[in-house]
Amino acid sequence: MDSPLVMPADTGMRQSWTRAGTLGVLDDWVVNGLLDRRRFLAISGASLTSIPNHLAVAKSPREFAGAAADSPLIEQIEQAIPLLQRLDDASGGGSHLEYVGAQFRSVALLVRQGGQPRSIETRLLSALAEIGQLAGWMAFDAGQHGQAQRYLFTALRVANECGYRAMAAHIVADLAFQAASREQSADAVALGESAAMIAQHAPAGVRASIQTRLAYGYAVAGDMSVFDRAYKTGLEVLADGDRAEDPAWMYYLTPSHLDTQAGYALTHAGMLASETVGPAAGRTMLREGETLLRKGAHDRPFTDQAQRRALFEGAWLATAAAGRGNLEEACVLGRTAVARTATVRSARSLEVLARLAARLRRAKRNEYVSDFLPVLESCLSRTQR
Repeated sequence: MDSPLVMPADTGMRQSWTRAGTLGVLDDWVVNGLLDRRRFLAISGASLTSIPNHLAVAKSPREFAGAAADSPLIEQIEQAIPLLQRLDDASGGGSHLEYVGAQFRSVALLVRQGGQPRSIETRLLSALAEIGQLAGWMAFDAGQHGQAQRYLFTALRVANECGYRAMAAHIVADLAFQAASREQSADAVALGESAAMIAQHAPAGVRASIQTRLAYGYAVAGDMSVFDRAYKTGLEVLADGDRAEDPAWMYYLTPSHLDTQAGYALTHAGMLASETVGPAAGRTMLREGETLLRKGAHDRPFTDQAQRRALFEGAWLATAAAGRGNLEEACVLGRTAVARTATVRSARSLEVLARLAARLRRAKRNEYVSDFLPVLESCLSRTQR
């Protein structure tokens, strides 16, 4: 079998930000389909952070939502999106990415075929932006960072084309979150600040979510005072805003979700400080991160739908406990997280479990660690093959 072609994630994406350019980008998805042998590498720096500069969206989704309802096809597409989102919640990005990607290409084909009334086409574009954002997020969760950017770049163009400003801001914030997760702090902050500018008139839930993603970038950059301000701004926006105006895809956002985002941002920053400066440097951040993470989904029952979130937050909570030297608690929490990997495919969560393993290896003689570490190592070996 031929080796895949390896190329940057923005290959073929730097077309004009016009209708013709957007359709040209969609052509690539439609033509290559499931047999695409290319492998995409994530981009960074100015090539990435300059992308939001092309946006010209000025409308609100409320201007086209619900228009021209006399189309069974568009209604079916729109009604399926929440169900696709639940697949990610339950099983992680690695389980159903190909299926969601196929849905994205199918809707892209409909857009490319044309011939729809303008009101229907606008709804098709808004649905395509939502599915593209979801596919990008799932690819990110699956550890396919270049492919994730490619979906998100395309979804951003589509959102720009149909005037879907709230979705455009959300997508740029996803790119910021991805950069922060990869410890590319300058990119994360630049993209997060762009997202906040785009979202100035967006519903409260969108603005609150963007603030905590921006906060993650500041945390990884080590700017903890600005991190704290962004996190608290997110909480205030969520408390004071009219949640009835939130788009349907903000269904997951609660104060608890904002707290746990801040919790793993603090834990990540604390681990980085401990590794680069010394254990004392990260101690306060790890303690505060652990406190916030305990408000989240780590102890949800295994029958709960939010298994991917429970795994991810549980892995970070175990890492925070290990970082603080609470090895017994870290192993208890780690066992629960490992158990969730039986049904959840999330490379992003496995990366956190790998951080936990690296910390526990330093204390192999501890009775709790010596019992749990082989279980964790086996999980990582099995799931990363």
